Amino acid sequence: MSTALESYINRTVAIVTSDGRMIVGTLKGFDQTINLILDESHERVFSSTQGVEQVVLGLYIVRGDNVAVIGEIDEETDSALDLGNIRAEPLNSVVH
Repeated sequence: MSTALESYINRTVAIVTSDGRMIVGTLKGFDQTINLILDESHERVFSSTQGVEQVVLGLYIVRGDNVAVIGEIDEETDSALDLGNIRAEPLNSVVH
């Protein structure tokens, strides 16, 4: 998996954690256990009654055992989204 992550270095990625959080930021590094270093990161908090809230995190480390999904963000499409008008149920935690 680490070779697949190399192509994401210095690109904007979205991380879905095993506890259901979504963190977006620039991938700066990772190690063999998929611990991730994100810069300029923020958490997107979803709500079925309000728009998406973005909580600024800055430089952030995500433990590898807490990573459920990693994906690259298309910055052009992402910047065109009106997050204030998006309604969604928060994700549930991953159940093993």
